[in-house]
Amino acid sequence: MTQTNTATEFDDVIAVCRSLFLKKTKDYGTAWRILRPSSITDQIFIKAQRIRTLEEKKVSLVGEGITSEYIGIVNYCVIAMIQLELTEKDPNELSFDFVKPLFDAKIQETKDLMFAKNHDYGEAWRDMRISSLTDLILMKIFRVKQIEDNEGQTLASEGVNANYQDMLNYSVFALIKLGIK
Repeated sequence: MTQTNTATEFDDVIAVCRSLFLKKTKDYGTAWRILRPSSITDQIFIKAQRIRTLEEKKVSLVGEGITSEYIGIVNYCVIAMIQLELTEKDPNELSFDFVKPLFDAKIQETKDLMFAKNHDYGEAWRDMRISSLTDLILMKIFRVKQIEDNEGQTLASEGVNANYQDMLNYSVFALIKLGIK
């Protein structure tokens, strides 16, 4: 696969995630603004843990599979990155026209990071199992939780934003491997 195919596949997956995010923003507004960063991390954890459980049990009693959970992780990661940028002084209810470019900016930053890492790692994710991507997401969640518990202080680690970007990219890779379009 070439970087061009990856760009197209990434954009196709993000188009699905973005569409759902924008529809939910129209339905619910920005109710997510009330969530503290730790609550967003926990929402991502719940989704990743459900994916792992479904991977192991191979059966869903709720009827939704792992695809919707990976889409949720993508969107919660964007929400987390937006929340990190906003302050308590910003209103809880943000206009649709304000949120839409924020979503796009966070995706572009994350896509740029993905291309930089793909250059260095040679798109190794293409040879990985989806279950390994799930495990990497869970590991990143535990890292973020530890950073949050340490009140954002790190000695030698990247911050929470970089971890959210990695989780988003791992989710996109999983969705590409699952064939979402």
